[in-house]
Amino acid sequence: MPVQTQCTVAEAVRLNDFACSLTLDVGEEMAGQIACGQFVHIKCGHSRLLRRPISICDWQENLLRVVFEVRGEGTEWLARRKAGDRLDVLGPLGHGFDVAAGSLLVVGGGIGAPPILGCAKYAASRGSEVHAVLGFRDAEHKMLTEDFAECCRSLNVISDDGSTGRRGFVTELVEEFLESRVCEGCTACGACGLAPVIPAVLACGPKSMLRAVAEVCARYGAPCQVSLEERMGCGVGACLVCACKTSDGHRKHVCKDGPVFRAEEVDWND
Repeated sequence: MPVQTQCTVAEAVRLNDFACSLTLDVGEEMAGQIACGQFVHIKCGHSRLLRRPISICDWQENLLRVVFEVRGEGTEWLARRKAGDRLDVLGPLGHGFDVAAGSLLVVGGGIGAPPILGCAKYAASRGSEVHAVLGFRDAEHKMLTEDFAECCRSLNVISDDGSTGRRGFVTELVEEFLESRVCEGCTACGACGLAPVIPAVLACGPKSMLRAVAEVCARYGAPCQVSLEERMGCGVGACLVCACKTSDGHRKHVCKDGPVFRAEEVDWND
């Protein structure tokens, strides 16, 4: 069950000109329930009724880390918090990633990288082979690459302008990685003595990126899970602010039924 608590900021770090990292002492009750891909709802300022949903980047023992970019008045207030400040936090919330596969490719686009980091670290600590591909707007927006390098077998970075990694889009790296795992026309003939190992793909980022990643995964038969981002009100499924259309014609709540969905569940034309 989600916990609402007054927690202390244990550490506040500026990762770049755009992104901030807060490590929160949320207590064992909340931290002990966290699953990969969930989020917390943080009250930003005393006069604001609505909370801000922030994905969980990492967690251990009684500590929880969130990484976010300043996008508006609420996150601007949050970015000014310092070690020792108190925050009203509700969580953990949402349905997260299934990281049980033995081979994983984690895909992060921009601010979609932080929640993917927690998945990579958790899966790697339990023996999974984890690879990462990250895409950023430019070198100034790059973040957390050293953290990924520590827990992943491989890490490749790409950017829109080529100022970090090579120039291009993250879907190019996804396709190249999946192609490297499957011989052309492979039907597991046994000629190489190995069966193809298709990793499960976990992706978080802009919806246009997620749609493209889902299309690539479908071509290679790779199971794909995506974490969607929508505006949220309550964060617990009581309002309809974050409703999204699924491929079967129904509508689901991103906050409660997601934010993680199987790629084939999502109506990408909605």
